[in-house]
Amino acid sequence: METPLLKDGDAGNRLKAENGDYAEVKCISEAATVFKEETIKLWKIAMPLVFNIVCYYATTSLTNIFVGHLGELQLSAISISVSVIYTFAFGYMLGMGSALETLCGQSFGAGQVHMLGIYMQRSWIILLLSSLVLLPIYIFAAPVLKFLGQDPDVANLAGQYTILTLPSVFSLAISFPTQKFLQAQSKVDVMAWIGLIVLIEHAVLLWLFIPVMGWGLRGAAAAFNITEWVTAIAQLVYVFGWCKDAWKGFSWDAFKEIWAFVRLSIASAVMLCLEIWYMMSIPLLAGHLPNAVIIIGSLSICSFVIEVGKFCHGTILLEARPTKFSVYVAVFQSLIIGLLCMVLILVTKDYFAVIYTDSKELQQSVSKLAWFLGVTMVLNSVQPVISGVAVGLGWQATVANINLACYYAFGIPLGYILGYVANFGVMVEETSSRMQKWGGQDISTHKVGDDI
Repeated sequence: METPLLKDGDAGNRLKAENGDYAEVKCISEAATVFKEETIKLWKIAMPLVFNIVCYYATTSLTNIFVGHLGELQLSAISISVSVIYTFAFGYMLGMGSALETLCGQSFGAGQVHMLGIYMQRSWIILLLSSLVLLPIYIFAAPVLKFLGQDPDVANLAGQYTILTLPSVFSLAISFPTQKFLQAQSKVDVMAWIGLIVLIEHAVLLWLFIPVMGWGLRGAAAAFNITEWVTAIAQLVYVFGWCKDAWKGFSWDAFKEIWAFVRLSIASAVMLCLEIWYMMSIPLLAGHLPNAVIIIGSLSICSFVIEVGKFCHGTILLEARPTKFSVYVAVFQSLIIGLLCMVLILVTKDYFAVIYTDSKELQQSVSKLAWFLGVTMVLNSVQPVISGVAVGLGWQATVANINLACYYAFGIPLGYILGYVANFGVMVEETSSRMQKWGGQDISTHKVGDDI
């Protein structure tokens, strides 16, 4: 039986079918109305979270900008530290806390709002214990990077920076659960405001510690630690002061059923880690190529643009209703955004690297990568949205298997073949001499301790 139309002015001018989706659209005007309705709902939910993600990745970009003007070696060192060590920790911690997203969403939907605080405390306990596992990786970062085949000078400097950022690991154990706690209650506006304030604070600290006080990478590490903990503390202040329904204080119930909590996160953890750790493998492979300092530096500049687009697009469908028309709208709009980003990158390919570095050689390397960066932005505009649909439907295990096949059975071997066997590298031409000069000295004889 055909579903009758609602009166003009009702949401979408359509009755919903039993599955919660719209009834069949039969003309262009109805399609336009549904498109408008879905767009409003989509961006009302996703915009604050997208903005928060942009602010989060902008803090990393700002760090690269300030450090990049110190020199190529420093930029490469901080890039390999963030891309390998921090990305490993980020994926691991995010995966271990992933059960909270499911449990908080279910409890809030069932009206058991008080359980959100219990689950958040339980996640704090698990992630704080998980942080201890990461300590050896941070402490022995330099030997680990050398074992993985990275340039010794880059690895040594990256290891020193990584140890200095160790306090930030424990902030993740607080931030991730608190974000999921707020997100389940749709308190996303406060997350956006915190993201903006923290971004401004981070920029001020970087300016104060690096150009003004001359602390170099030590200043970058100090600013990063402070920023991570300011984020965590600001979220806690809001939870303790303005979430009285969901936060009833500390409870011993948080220690119950911890193992079940851990088991629930395994599928999501595998899915997230496979995707995030794949990005870690790219600079590792690049570190084996000639001119590793230049190559890693150019990849670091491009990776920020890629990651922001990827996570922003993914957020749209992770937070939206996974109905048929919401999927259509999200995929279409994400594709348009991806195309606009590609055009912007291609138009500014000879200029945008100037923000990050004064090195002419590094700027030219980034310019040569612009076409690949633009195509990647288009592809990344659709793939995360589809993944978001699958996560919204509870298909984490399926997505994990797909990621395993695409990233590790296909992506990494193809990258190795193109980079090493076919000698494509990352489209960076080798100079007549592989020994790059740094401040009038060969990198091989430059004292790493002087840079940090």
